[in-house]
Amino acid sequence: MHDAITQQVSELVCIGFDGPTLTPDAAQLIAGGVRSVIYFTRNFQSAAQLSALSAQVRAAANGRPMLISVDQEGGRVQRFRGEGFADLPSGRELGERGEVAVRETARATAEQLRAVGINMNLAPVLDVDSNPANPVIGARSFGNDAARVAACGAAYVHTLQSCGVAACGKHFPGHGDTSVDSHLDLPRLPHAMERLERIELPPFRAAIAAGVDAIMTAHVLFDAIDATVPATLSRTVVTGLLREQLGFDGLVITDDFEMQAIADRFEVGEAAVRAIEAGCDHVLVCHRIDRQRRVIEALAQAVRTGRLSVDRVKKSANRLAALLEARAAGLC
Repeated sequence: MHDAITQQVSELVCIGFDGPTLTPDAAQLIAGGVRSVIYFTRNFQSAAQLSALSAQVRAAANGRPMLISVDQEGGRVQRFRGEGFADLPSGRELGERGEVAVRETARATAEQLRAVGINMNLAPVLDVDSNPANPVIGARSFGNDAARVAACGAAYVHTLQSCGVAACGKHFPGHGDTSVDSHLDLPRLPHAMERLERIELPPFRAAIAAGVDAIMTAHVLFDAIDATVPATLSRTVVTGLLREQLGFDGLVITDDFEMQAIADRFEVGEAAVRAIEAGCDHVLVCHRIDRQRRVIEALAQAVRTGRLSVDRVKKSANRLAALLEARAAGLC
């Protein structure tokens, strides 16, 4: 079923797809209202090919602006390497080298991404590397000192966005002290709120003060805030803490809904509705077309039944539109 409601809720979904060219399935979803795609290594052959792919994505959107994003953090999380893309230092290396190196790297990254039609980098990582046993953050972080992570994160955000590429700070409210990878299972952070205010939250506060366009939520349980559901699905975390206490009114993006922390515990459509209810704007579904369609279907059904209001959907769509307009013509 395709109607105005389906088209409206499609703007709340970010999709991924396989291969170096736009797939027919992805093109159909974009034509139907999806305004956001994410690239991975599987989509990359060369800078010229990426430019052509971005042109295909924009063509499928029939003139509507598109958010095209990638995880081009540097270090081990760098989707594009080779022709047109320099090897980028890890967050840890940048943290050790200082803010000048951070700005230089952010500027180079923005120039390389803009050249191939990408207008959002899912970076910087704002998690504090406080647990040596963490299997997923580690060297992606600017370091184990919250003040250093905050300063480097803010410098990265300011420089990247001044060069016309949106930044997305992650993973709110902090994935640095977990010993479980949320790609594989659901991590839990037992710390008291005092500790979160001292370690986990300062980098996010600094990024918000620097005007960060977007923040990505973590699929992590935070006992002190909401011990019942992952942060991505928690209204207490997203609306209460991020929106109301920290004052962030930009785009809130979920981490991928195909990660096991979510996929093993929630039906993907229901999880998407709960994320929007929690205050997220943008649901990330990186891989399977059936799950992407299911998320859109579930969101549309939630609007039809009154569970989600049309105004609520429009509010998130307007945040995306404002971000796209802000980054449309940035120059280094």
